[in-house]
Amino acid sequence: MQLDTIRPILSQSSWFKSLPQDVIEQLVTAAKLKRLDAGQLVYQKHDLGDGLFCVVSGRVRLSNVTLEGKELILTWMQPGSWFGEISLFDGLPRAHDAHADEPCELLKISSVDFKALLKQRPDLYPHFMRLLCQRIRTTFAFIDETGSLSLKGKLCGRILLLAEGLEHQAPIERGTSLSISQESLALMLHSSRQTVNKLLQELQQQAVIEVHYGQLIILDHAKLKTLCQI
Repeated sequence: MQLDTIRPILSQSSWFKSLPQDVIEQLVTAAKLKRLDAGQLVYQKHDLGDGLFCVVSGRVRLSNVTLEGKELILTWMQPGSWFGEISLFDGLPRAHDAHADEPCELLKISSVDFKALLKQRPDLYPHFMRLLCQRIRTTFAFIDETGSLSLKGKLCGRILLLAEGLEHQAPIERGTSLSISQESLALMLHSSRQTVNKLLQELQQQAVIEVHYGQLIILDHAKLKTLCQI
C-alpha cells in the first residue's frame, strides 16, 4: 500500500488530523508497514512496549484472558485507529493482548523513533495527552456500564463505541455499517449469543438498527445514544 493511499485512512482519526502537518509527515515517514494474517499476535500482555500502531486495513482485537481461560474482548481497533501508546509513556508492560482479527495492515512507529520525536518536539505532549485522556474516558464509560446499565444499554453502548471508534473518528450517519458477529458482541458483554440475538431483534423492531449476517446497520444514531443510558 502506497503512502498516498494510507494518508486518507489516517485522516479518519480526528486526533491524528489535529497534529501539526510537519509532525504528520514525520510520523508517516518513520512508520513501517506490517502485514498480519488473521489470528496473528501483534503483542501480548506483559510484553514491553516496542512501538505505537495504527490500523490501516482490517481489524485488531484487544482482549485479556480470564482466570478460567476465557477470552475477554475489550474492543476492536478499526482502520484509522491508533493504539499501544500507554506503555510508551509509563514504561510498563502491555496491559492486554492484541491480535489481528482478520488479515490486516498496520503502521508501526518504533519506541525509539517515538521517543526521539517527543524529545525533539516536546510541544507534542498535549496532543498525546488528549489521546490518553480519550482512553481514560472510555475506561470510565466501561466501568459505569458494568455497574449501572441494563444488558440492552451495554449492548447499545458497545455498538456505538465500535461504530465511532475510541477516538470518535467520524460522525455516525443513518446507514453506517458495522461488521461484527453476534458471537463477538456476546463475548464483549459476557453474555450468550442467544441473549444478544434477542436484544438485537428488539432494536431492529424499534428501527434503531438493521441486523444482517455478520453486520449491523445503524438507522437511528440519536435513539441508539439514548438507549445507551438505560
